[in-house]
Amino acid sequence: MNKIEICFSPALYPAYHNPEAVVVVVDIFRATTTMVTAFSNGVSSIRPVASVEEAEAYKRQGWLVGAERNVKRCAFADFGNSPFDYPAEKVAGRDIVFTTTNGTKAITCAKDAFRVVTGAFINLSAIARYCAAQKRDVVVLCSGWNDKVNVEDTVFGGALADFLIRESGYGIASDAVRIALDMWISHHRSLLAYLMETDHYARLVKNQLQDSVSYCLSQDLVSVVPVLSVESGYFVLRPDCRTDS
Repeated sequence: MNKIEICFSPALYPAYHNPEAVVVVVDIFRATTTMVTAFSNGVSSIRPVASVEEAEAYKRQGWLVGAERNVKRCAFADFGNSPFDYPAEKVAGRDIVFTTTNGTKAITCAKDAFRVVTGAFINLSAIARYCAAQKRDVVVLCSGWNDKVNVEDTVFGGALADFLIRESGYGIASDAVRIALDMWISHHRSLLAYLMETDHYARLVKNQLQDSVSYCLSQDLVSVVPVLSVESGYFVLRPDCRTDS
């Protein structure tokens, strides 16, 4: 039986690393939601980088760059870390370099897994179907905040676990999954109200960036699954499968 595991923070990932698993990296507020949105609007590829310095170097070379630190868009960047920054008329057919406080770091942590994909509530069912089709164990890697646990990524892990357990016969790998499942089952009907009490929601409000929260919590708006690969020595995300009806 394949199992689902949940790692609450990149700092914990060495204890959860499974080289044969599919790793679903999630940063609900907002990096993975933003990347999934960008792909649904026609972005050709996203090159995730860990540091601002790398992103600035790409910008000097003429690349389009999305960059954020501590929820704020970096001054040199073309885009920030809001899903609304990437409309089709600006990004369709383009390649983008992307760095964020937490999400791109988590992607780098997971690079040695069998496969790495980026998930969000907006592509929840597509991610679940993709994982089930691989017939492998799944590890949800929550990006958290500066290596600390957060609620929004954890509750997404519970949502994905619920789907894979009910629909695809997955087993529970650890107590971390039970914790996340309890959070999801208890609060999925009032997710926005639940997450309005969280640390990261407060950060977004403080910086007047809460406009994307409802969108970030919307389920199954798109069906694109971004998948990480190595191309000429660089990590690159590309859309792997589209199952739009």
